[in-house]
Amino acid sequence: MRSVPFTSEFPTQLGSIITDCKISDAYDEQVSVNELHPEFTPFKAIWDTGAMRSSISTAVVEKLGISPLGFARVFHADGESMQQVYVVNVLLPNNMEVKTVTVTEAKMTDIDVLIGMDIISLCDFALTSSGGKTKFSFQIPSSVDIDFTK
Repeated sequence: MRSVPFTSEFPTQLGSIITDCKISDAYDEQVSVNELHPEFTPFKAIWDTGAMRSSISTAVVEKLGISPLGFARVFHADGESMQQVYVVNVLLPNNMEVKTVTVTEAKMTDIDVLIGMDIISLCDFALTSSGGKTKFSFQIPSSVDIDFTK
């Protein structure tokens, strides 16, 4: 698969990276040969390298009308809890689709999707802050060895 890069530039130094993304109910054309791909719905996503797994808000669940597969124990800023688990497809800002991502439902305000290390680890991911600005770049799949010491 060819790598597809994406870069966002922000005029200030940021405390969080927020981008657009799209979510659909899970779909894999190798399994669902005679079915149409579910429609993608746009949402705002925060990229969180401190999160092991990606999450979606209750609003995403309701808007997509998806059903949970079960429950998982989730550790978060408020402690731990049992949360419902879903499988979705994620369309990143570079129009690369990450298929059948297992996500948990999470309480979120102002954001509907949390992109965690389960997706970030598939990418080359770079964040730079120079001249008071922030630049966020990624590409999927990973194809570059970034090493600032060389």
